[in-house]
Amino acid sequence: MDDEQLTEELSGTWDRTRSARDALVTRGADAVGPVLAVLCDERSPVDWTVPADVLSRIGEPALGPLVEAVTAATSPEVTRRAGWALGRLKVADPGVYTALLNHSHPQVRSTALFAFQNLGAAALTFVDQLVPMLGDEEPDVRRRAMWAFEAIGPGAVPLLRRLRRRPATGLRVRAGILEALAAIGGPTALDGRDQEAWRRLTRIKRRTEVPEGMHLCGSWYAVPSTDQDAVLEAFDLDDPEPATLRTGAAAWNHDHHAWERNRPHDRCARVFVSPALDGWTLVFGDSSRDTHHVDDADDRDEALVDVVRRRCADLSRRFGAAQWYGMSCGDDWTAWCIAEAGEVVRYYDAYDAEEDDDDSPGHPAESGYLLPHQDGFPDDAFDGVSPSDSATFGARYRQVKEELRIPDTCHANDIAARLSVDPGELGANVMVEGHGVLALTECGREHGHPAGALPV
Repeated sequence: MDDEQLTEELSGTWDRTRSARDALVTRGADAVGPVLAVLCDERSPVDWTVPADVLSRIGEPALGPLVEAVTAATSPEVTRRAGWALGRLKVADPGVYTALLNHSHPQVRSTALFAFQNLGAAALTFVDQLVPMLGDEEPDVRRRAMWAFEAIGPGAVPLLRRLRRRPATGLRVRAGILEALAAIGGPTALDGRDQEAWRRLTRIKRRTEVPEGMHLCGSWYAVPSTDQDAVLEAFDLDDPEPATLRTGAAAWNHDHHAWERNRPHDRCARVFVSPALDGWTLVFGDSSRDTHHVDDADDRDEALVDVVRRRCADLSRRFGAAQWYGMSCGDDWTAWCIAEAGEVVRYYDAYDAEEDDDDSPGHPAESGYLLPHQDGFPDDAFDGVSPSDSATFGARYRQVKEELRIPDTCHANDIAARLSVDPGELGANVMVEGHGVLALTECGREHGHPAGALPV
């Protein structure tokens, strides 16, 4: 089969090319060269996943040529294609990938680690060869090695602990082992010495830590109190572990974006309770009593509203006032709930809001702002301007906004700035009392801290 015929056979839909792919796999090593040429040709009409599938199914005969293709690639796209196939070869002995762990090209090393990552717990027999990769000079390779150990799971913990204590293990590798242990099992995967070292470092860092603005994605409560024990009791939290603001912010972000199906409680196992910030204590994260037991998405949204309103009312009865805020980094969702003296005085959700007949603000803190669901621009404000022309559109937006004195649109952090503390704008001007803690919820008491390394 010449190149032209091969290209014709591999062109078309996935189902249409099935017989041609199967025939090429049967040819084995003889088909590797021509198929690899199609894979690396960015101008070819063939969908690259078709030759990649053939090469991955051919297996070990394609390993060497794919390594050469990765190292000789003249574009990131070719590197990506060849690496994709290389990391997914159907081989009888995955040990063939160990020789690639010392390859001079970082993409080859990373791809070999991806192959072991795909093995999951079955890669445990290769731990000795994988450990040095945790100290690789390339950050991307170290990250892939950490993911491989995370996929291997708890079976690797005893060996990693032993290797971390060996003087012969390099400093960078020992640091990588520590991160891998945390990725596998969280703080509980660390031995007593490492846990105490983490606590000691936390104490040192807290002394000089300057508050920094947090990445706002998720939800948090705010209560006007400096009594952290009372806040922990009000939220039914246990086992508070002192943490820096940096650690707490990272934990909140990590847990909120958790998606592992085999770890369904990662999002609701712990929360970060801040130190008192200008007299307010902020509680970041989802309590296990909130909504995770509700399976239907619509029911969960309704349950969240009920839980938030009830909790804010209860907290305000205890502390005099309470607020809840929500924001998303993936879309324009924002929400807030404000309670005073045991009653909710305002609940707003940008996705459920309806236009007020008189466009009056629902709470004094919203005064001078447009609410996210409101559009203050005339219908003809952007006539003749294409939204795709960002420069022109932006200029018209600023012009009309200034001429008509259209207010800014507020979000949860803007309301928080007026009523309590905006965690996105923390800085040296914020008065800090006490220290923050990572505390376990009801689910956390049963399942423990989520796995994952956190910065100090």
